Amino acid sequence: MAEAVRRCAALACALARGVSRGDRLAEPEALRGQARSILGALGIRLVAGPEPLTVPGGRGGPGTLIVANHISWLDVVAVLAVEPVTLLAKREIGQWPVVGTLARRVGTRFIDREELRELPRAVADLASVLRSGRSVLVFPQATTWCSAPGGRFRRATFQAALDAGAPVRPVTISYEQSGAPSTVAAFLGDEDFVTSLRRVAGASVLTVRVTAHAPLPLTDRRSMAAEALAAVGGAQPEPGSAALRPLLPYDAAS
Repeated sequence: MAEAVRRCAALACALARGVSRGDRLAEPEALRGQARSILGALGIRLVAGPEPLTVPGGRGGPGTLIVANHISWLDVVAVLAVEPVTLLAKREIGQWPVVGTLARRVGTRFIDREELRELPRAVADLASVLRSGRSVLVFPQATTWCSAPGGRFRRATFQAALDAGAPVRPVTISYEQSGAPSTVAAFLGDEDFVTSLRRVAGASVLTVRVTAHAPLPLTDRRSMAAEALAAVGGAQPEPGSAALRPLLPYDAAS
């Protein structure tokens, strides 16, 4: 209990420092630093490969559609700690404590997933962002699951990549404790944020892994959604890439 209280206090300090930065928090390195300080305050180790999530391309080319499984509110923080990218997210995320501020700072496109009539506009907007050269993180499962790969990947966001001619990078997000898969970070059903935060803050040796996979060939949205889901479920890094390495040790903020 004492450790959880200490970590929550460290989190409050990290968030206060972020607020004091004002508009500077929108700068990529400042945003990455803020995301890492949040993980460090909560005693969470971040592990990822050295390659960028954005697929390298020529100047003036489109950004990358980064598609990931969705387990926790921490997923957004973990990805931004690796690489600050734009988000496409359900509208409620903008109101979440901790994550909402980060999401708004990166220019997140918020959508109402229950309004089907919004879908064509959201796809067109996503394609436009990709054409501008910005990379975008999406969670095609549309809701959280206890582990990867969870539910099926919805196909609409893959259409945006096809329309923009943008590469698609599947990414697996996973959580471990003492080397074993952990569900302590899972944020499911009607659970409230405070309950989830207390559980995460009280967890020992929690690691979040962000594993990038090889970009998908641009074929059709049905095939791409299936291939992305298979890649995320396999959780193997991109062939030929260097091994995953810790980017943030335990209790980095202590």
